[in-house]
Amino acid sequence: MSFSNNTAEAASSLRNPTIALLQTAMSDNLSRNMEQAADAVHRAAGKGARIICLPELYRNRYFPREQNCQVAQLAETIPGPSTERFSALARALKVVIILPLFEKGDDGKLYNAAVVIDADGSVLPTYRKIHLPQDPGFFEQDYFAAGNLGFPLYRTRYATFSVLICYDQWFPEAARICTLKGAEILFYPTAIGRIRGEVPEEGDWHTAWETLQRAHAIANGIHVAAVNRVGIEGELEFWGGSFVCDAFGNVLTRGPEREETILISTLDLAMNKQVREGWGFLKNRKPAFYQDLVRDDD
Repeated sequence: MSFSNNTAEAASSLRNPTIALLQTAMSDNLSRNMEQAADAVHRAAGKGARIICLPELYRNRYFPREQNCQVAQLAETIPGPSTERFSALARALKVVIILPLFEKGDDGKLYNAAVVIDADGSVLPTYRKIHLPQDPGFFEQDYFAAGNLGFPLYRTRYATFSVLICYDQWFPEAARICTLKGAEILFYPTAIGRIRGEVPEEGDWHTAWETLQRAHAIANGIHVAAVNRVGIEGELEFWGGSFVCDAFGNVLTRGPEREETILISTLDLAMNKQVREGWGFLKNRKPAFYQDLVRDDD
């Protein structure tokens, strides 16, 4: 782990890091989206944020809402334009940046990915989204290959965390694995919304979305930060509602449904240990009985 030149600042940040979630809308202009994100990173850093997370596919409109779109030309390599731009910014501002993007892999496949850039500008290993939806309005399996790099743990200047992307939110196994690896925070960059004019029979998706992630926080004794986009794109209305919750699922801050915003929150990571020791969710596990979780029923 690297440390700040200002030892006191680094020690304080490690105990109580201030994070920012950038809840934004996207245009069809990739360059404009990049500059909008860079400006928001500047503003978040000015508000004291030391870890800054952008929403899923930060440079793109959410093209998987439709099928048969030609989008390969929108993908970028890692390293590439985004990592070059934000590495310099992270180094200048001394912040950690979580940058979710549309990746063209060195294997020629396309991925829904996230890059973490440490406060010295170094680019850490990529996370590629593992769980891909295939439903009306969310046809991701038509465009992305499933992630093949596992669940990285990012030991950055200000905190140790993992990044999971959108549909990964619905899978408790992913949250538990990241926790067992040593994550203090789970960041969930997201692009999720409602299909306009439809009312799901099962109830409100937004309520279920937030409830499940708060449950991950409680079950794992870990802070959770979910950042969503806003705006109307085709038949989808992205509901924003970005939020941060503590290690017992209490919401610390929540964004509006339809407005762009920079959500700032200072975390007390010591609470993770308190919850884990008090409730015993990790120490009382019985892995010997969990073999059915990895049984292939297909």
